[in-house]
Amino acid sequence: MTFGQTSILVILAATMALFLWGRWRHDVVAVAALLAAVAAGLVAPDAAFTGLGHPAVVTVACVLVLSAVLQSSGAVDWLVSVAVPRRTGPSLTIAALAGLCALLSAFMNNVGALALLMPAAMPVATRLKLPPGRVLMPLAFGSILGGMTTLIGTPPNLIVSSFRGQAGGPDHFAMFDFTPVGLAVALAGLLFITLAWRLVPARKVGDAEGFAAGAYITEARVPEGAKAAGMTLRAIEAALEDSDAQVIGLLRDERRIAAPHLSREVKAGDILVIEAEPEALAGALAELGLKLEEDVRDAGAEATEDREGPMAALQSGEVVLGEYVVRPRAEISGLSASGIRLRHQYGINLLALSRRGVRTTGRLNTMALREGDMLLLQGTPEPLADFAHRFGLVPLAARALRLPDARRAAIAGGVMLAAIAGAGFGLVPAAIAFAGAVLAVVLLGQMPARRIYDAVDWSVVVLLAALIPVAEAMASTGAADLVAQALLAPVAGFGATGALVLVLVVTMTLSDFMNNAGTSAVMCPVAIGLAGQLGVAADPFLMAVAIGASCAFLTPIGHQNNTLILGPGGFRFGDYWRLGLPLEAVVVAVAVPALLVFWPL
Repeated sequence: MTFGQTSILVILAATMALFLWGRWRHDVVAVAALLAAVAAGLVAPDAAFTGLGHPAVVTVACVLVLSAVLQSSGAVDWLVSVAVPRRTGPSLTIAALAGLCALLSAFMNNVGALALLMPAAMPVATRLKLPPGRVLMPLAFGSILGGMTTLIGTPPNLIVSSFRGQAGGPDHFAMFDFTPVGLAVALAGLLFITLAWRLVPARKVGDAEGFAAGAYITEARVPEGAKAAGMTLRAIEAALEDSDAQVIGLLRDERRIAAPHLSREVKAGDILVIEAEPEALAGALAELGLKLEEDVRDAGAEATEDREGPMAALQSGEVVLGEYVVRPRAEISGLSASGIRLRHQYGINLLALSRRGVRTTGRLNTMALREGDMLLLQGTPEPLADFAHRFGLVPLAARALRLPDARRAAIAGGVMLAAIAGAGFGLVPAAIAFAGAVLAVVLLGQMPARRIYDAVDWSVVVLLAALIPVAEAMASTGAADLVAQALLAPVAGFGATGALVLVLVVTMTLSDFMNNAGTSAVMCPVAIGLAGQLGVAADPFLMAVAIGASCAFLTPIGHQNNTLILGPGGFRFGDYWRLGLPLEAVVVAVAVPALLVFWPL
């Protein structure tokens, strides 16, 4: 192997290892890989950031903006209210929800589609007397299946399209080139989910109507004269038994005692760390005369805070509790309640936190929040809604329906359809069509120009822009051909069809454990190399990469939507494969014949 081939393979191996480790954000890892490729002389310095202007990256950013416009118009809420059945059995209801999510995901960001439908799904779980996870996992899998059906449905499709020109054919795939195979796979997958949703583990996570996701961890202070003062922890736990709550820690003089002995006596001023369901918190506190630590802080803040600020609104307005889950790549990820001055800046209290069923050990107010965390927030309705929108929180309860403005909905829908038609009929390139659509919604007053940048998930943009030059270096150095030769050995006796199956399965496997955009960027040069070694068309192999990169059903880390339902569904890491593994088998069984029919070798 040459120096260039060795270098790019080492960089890609390290990049994949860091993706799997998950310690650093995917966009940070991608930028590190790009800079390493530049340092090794594999990417020219003046070409390092050309990915920022790549048509695939521009299209992704524009589609994210248009998705936000569709959501804010209220049209999607109306569609949900019409399409979700109210008096059918579980199988038909789950099929309708998953099908609607798949339809939305074909033309808008699939994380946004799932976030819109999650609050609507929970009353359905309550009505059907099902654990929330048995509705949420089909919903998440439906959103993933829908994304593979169009060019704009998911970033991997755009990346695959951008590599087509390297195979010697047309420069890009058209809007609906993915539809024949993608739709066949999506319909088969949705049918399987409708029949097999009972394979989802029935995790009991509390009352689905409140969207509780297991026990929350909260802090309660023992005030002077409280019943708990002077009691032992053993006596307190006995008193809390009826409330299904327990003490898991004690804070005294800012010192945390993580596993206090049951004979320890509780004193006034101590803070008890209590694990309880949200519905049981009030009973647990009242039983022992305890006060939420946030309420104690609020009382002390009255003398020092401006009574016209957010704190005044919290103390005088209609105070409500809301449960939220932190979206993948949310702005609040890595921040703490105290770090963003949640109470003083926004008039909101963080009362409790649930993290994937794992007990937390840090102070609630200073703990760095992570994607998938469930938060119990207290505040007035409007600040809560604004805060959730700004920082990327998904409300976990049925929201009041936003009645769509007919004019706004018509304009937003018309602009989106015009962009899809322009790209679909080949009138203009996809990037130009959707950039023009973004300009149109701004000029027509559908979205303020300043909000465009808030609607873009910049971590996705940076990830794609950084990985595209790295993947191109893999092809230019010949490393992709070396990997293709190595992959051909085990399927030599099965010919091109065997190689096609191998590409599909390898891509699916990688996508279950690393970012799907990264997977497609790595596998596209390999797929093109395999086609070249076999002397067949590259298009079916690229389509196999597109299908495989979208089908991450085995783990909660393979796709953002799998992460989003982890906490609310009460799932464990190993719960996904029970429905996901047979679903991936269905995908392979349907995708391979469809590829051979619609994209002959």
